[in-house]
Amino acid sequence: MSILLIIPTLLGWLAGWIVNYLSDVLPVTRRFSQPTCPECNASYSPKEYLLFQRCASGHSRGIRPWIVQVALVAVTIYVWLQPPTKLGFALSFLLLIYFAVVIVIDMEHRLILHPTSIVGAVLAFALGFLSHGLVPTLLGGLAGFLIMMAFYLLGVLFTRMRIKRLEANGQQDDDEEALGAGDVILVTILGFLVGWPLIWFMILFSILLGGIVSFLLVVVLLITRKYEKNALMMFIPYGPYFVISAFLMVFFPRFLALLVPG
Repeated sequence: MSILLIIPTLLGWLAGWIVNYLSDVLPVTRRFSQPTCPECNASYSPKEYLLFQRCASGHSRGIRPWIVQVALVAVTIYVWLQPPTKLGFALSFLLLIYFAVVIVIDMEHRLILHPTSIVGAVLAFALGFLSHGLVPTLLGGLAGFLIMMAFYLLGVLFTRMRIKRLEANGQQDDDEEALGAGDVILVTILGFLVGWPLIWFMILFSILLGGIVSFLLVVVLLITRKYEKNALMMFIPYGPYFVISAFLMVFFPRFLALLVPG
């Protein structure tokens, strides 16, 4: 067994390289290109990049690449040992890469990119069709779109109220959105993946998860005395919570059984 784990370990490391590369270049150039240092814009050589070395100017790559590598290795090993029955390992592996790219880019840039959305839509639709058929897949995507569009419109209203509050306090608008159009697209894609009616539970769990993390963040800020009176007006990207919820539903059937009894 330990020898066989070499295969998913290597595949997980490869997935980490792919995710790190896409997360570094797509938000900057929107295409496959040579990665550059975000500090000085110096181009990395293949050796420097693959071995996580400093750029020519001496700037460190930071901790994110290592977190991605370790996380992808661990998750790939898990999926290798317990792949979803209807998807198998190969398709699940592609889904993991998509999930990771969305999470990293949204956390670092607060962006849901169109290229990743197009690839994700095709992949999620195909996997949804294999998992639960055509009608639940289409209904899941439609329900995800309609629900999130309603939230998006409420977010637009909230943002307008927030701008008026900032202006009343003599502050400038920082262009933050309560919910972005990219989130609507993302949940539509994930709706294809989890299907109907699970999309309801996925959205509800995502909101609950985001609320818990936000509450804990406020508590930490209060304890460390870094909390400001406008801290509650700061937004955090919601994309990772949607992806984490979908990930748990697809890859952890026990979690799904607990979330949706019967």
